[in-house]
Amino acid sequence: MPQYKAPLRDMNFVMNEVLDYPAHFSKLPGADNATPDVIEAILSECAKFCEQVLSPLNQSGDAEGCRLENGVVTTPKGFQEAYQQYCMGGWQGLSHPEEFGGQGLPLSLSIMKSEMIGTANWSWGMYPGLSLGAMNTIFIHGTEEQKHHLLPKMCEGSWTGTMCLTESHCGTDLGQLKTKAVPNDDGSYAITGTKIFISSGDHDLADNIIHIVLARLPDAPAGTKGISLFIVPKIKCDPAGNLGEPNNVECGSLEHKMGIKASATCVMNFDASEGYLIGPPNKGLECMFTFMNTARVGTSLQGLGASELAYQGALPYAKDRLSMRALGGKQHPEKVADPIICHADVRRMLLTQKAFAEGGRAMVYYAAKYGDFMLFGETEEVRNEADDQLGFLTPILKAFLTETGCEAANLGMQVYGGHGYIKEWGMEQIVRDTRIATLYEGTTGIQALDLLGRKVLLGKMKTLKTFSFEILKFCKDKGLISSNPHKKEMNRFIWPLLKYTTNWQQYSVRLAMRARKNFDAVGAASYDYLMYSGYVSMAYFWAMMAQTAYQKLAEGCENPDFYKAKIQTAEFYFERLLPRAKAHAECMLAPVGSVMKMKEENFSFLD
Repeated sequence: MPQYKAPLRDMNFVMNEVLDYPAHFSKLPGADNATPDVIEAILSECAKFCEQVLSPLNQSGDAEGCRLENGVVTTPKGFQEAYQQYCMGGWQGLSHPEEFGGQGLPLSLSIMKSEMIGTANWSWGMYPGLSLGAMNTIFIHGTEEQKHHLLPKMCEGSWTGTMCLTESHCGTDLGQLKTKAVPNDDGSYAITGTKIFISSGDHDLADNIIHIVLARLPDAPAGTKGISLFIVPKIKCDPAGNLGEPNNVECGSLEHKMGIKASATCVMNFDASEGYLIGPPNKGLECMFTFMNTARVGTSLQGLGASELAYQGALPYAKDRLSMRALGGKQHPEKVADPIICHADVRRMLLTQKAFAEGGRAMVYYAAKYGDFMLFGETEEVRNEADDQLGFLTPILKAFLTETGCEAANLGMQVYGGHGYIKEWGMEQIVRDTRIATLYEGTTGIQALDLLGRKVLLGKMKTLKTFSFEILKFCKDKGLISSNPHKKEMNRFIWPLLKYTTNWQQYSVRLAMRARKNFDAVGAASYDYLMYSGYVSMAYFWAMMAQTAYQKLAEGCENPDFYKAKIQTAEFYFERLLPRAKAHAECMLAPVGSVMKMKEENFSFLD
């Protein structure tokens, strides 16, 4: 298993040099404590925790997995101790208000923390990661009493949280859910039903687990309009946080999974469990989107982390493994063969991993700035605008980065050849762990429908215009007829980016026109539309990184090789990966009939 090393140099490059986080924090209310020294200390200490504590538990946790015995879920050896150390460090409440015991730092810092944790050990990171979503949901939609009752314990980490949505018969179609919420005389509700695929549904890391549960009131209308949201603790507790009796919340079974085996994925049974309404009645799905969007951005980090960890595993192997001679001639004549990094196809795989990891990091850190303003913007207008733009970016981040993460993980295994298929190297675990990322929190297809159907077409392309106009402004300012001193070098990135972005706008209009005549046009085009959007979005950030690298080299920076490598990776991305968008464009604009005209009975002619 690759021993994770936090890419702090690259993280700081994106944060400070490309996206200018210091200026961002200066505009963010309540971010006075986010000084460069504080941020450096936070990232450095988190890196040590991830490298020294979490990474060594990744492979052993996969081998041991979780156990359910006599109704008790036990996590793998070392997980409890790591979680206690995490809580003692104050990491859980990093980005939550000080009045609830948090540190009051920007949400974006929590995302950087989560990137390192998730890359070092995704299974372990899911326990505190799901809690963050529950905390955000309570913070935004809960009453003052609920916030003061629950958030202090959750910020300190002694209580964790989960998201209880789906049931065995409905999957993503939550309008079919059957879990009931019956009012009690004291204002609480009796929650009864069974939820499946509940990550961190039960475990031995914390004293209590706060379940955020979707259920129906007795008089609720059918479908998604009749869903409400409830807080259901595993153990009953009073307003002071003192624990009482068990709340009839039990883990019925653990799922036997392909990967993330150290993460407890549970079937949860609620039997007249005491719950409390959060948000308005029958508006539960709207409130739960706070949790789901938190989880989706979090899942995008799994894709980014897979690219990074697979690259960290493949690169040293490619430098050490000797096999054949490079086609262009001997590169290391003193050795019996050349290292495989000398072969062009191996370099193609490594550069693909590198481009997806570093490009994905820039995409997530950019979106995190919107997350800061969504929660802490000074005015409602600023918060709403940030929410809209983050909502537009979220399906791209979640789906595109998890798809590319799966590709990068497979490439990492491929670099090892047959050894990559063997457990001892740990590369096959990355593939297994990452495969779920394209499925949970909404499959790639669901994210694609959300992007094209809801965010672009139903949103009348408002958020697309905002983002694409930003890209076009960058093209104007850094190339074309600008006064940019690096215009000549940058135009090899600017001209393709300009073309792909204007096409993005035009394709969106064409699909909108098609959808007026045939709604199936949206479903038939959505996957390719999302992947096109992802490749173009990442191209924007690689162009930004190239521009920054040219500036730093012109200034006479330290370690010029770092910046030269950025430019060379940008070249690879634009020449070898961005052209994939052309194929996605052809597919999204192809006739709908090739997808929809075959009769169901003609899909198979087996007897």
